[in-house]
Amino acid sequence: MAMGVMSSSRRGRSKRRAPMAEINVTPFVDVMLVLLIIFMVTAPLLASGVPVDLPDSRANPLDQEQDQITIALDAEGFIYLDDVLVEPGGLPQALDAVAGPEGAERPLVTLRADRSLDYGRVMAVMGELNRSGFTAISMVTNSSSEAP
Repeated sequence: MAMGVMSSSRRGRSKRRAPMAEINVTPFVDVMLVLLIIFMVTAPLLASGVPVDLPDSRANPLDQEQDQITIALDAEGFIYLDDVLVEPGGLPQALDAVAGPEGAERPLVTLRADRSLDYGRVMAVMGELNRSGFTAISMVTNSSSEAP
């Protein structure tokens, strides 16, 4: 009889479970790595939000630099400085604000202009960039496999 009492008390204790003190972080790490890859792939595609129909060119791609500004000209001829609309006639003031102190090195300018724009309009913007001291200008185009 004594044996039966002890076995029943052991059964009562074995039904209770100790709280789980470990957390399995492997699925969490897997999800975070997938999100990291997604952000690394999509980040370069989000470089500019101004829709511009770029011309085609067979030029070699340039390296991205940290210290650069983007100027975009859309099909209507409006100017955007880093995705912010510049008031008509306000480009010199906007460039002076971006230029920084006198004598400081100017950042690289990437110019994105719509293919339907007049050549004179693009050259006027480039002339204003030159007047403001921005002499390193890269023109952004689509890649093309055919020679013109």
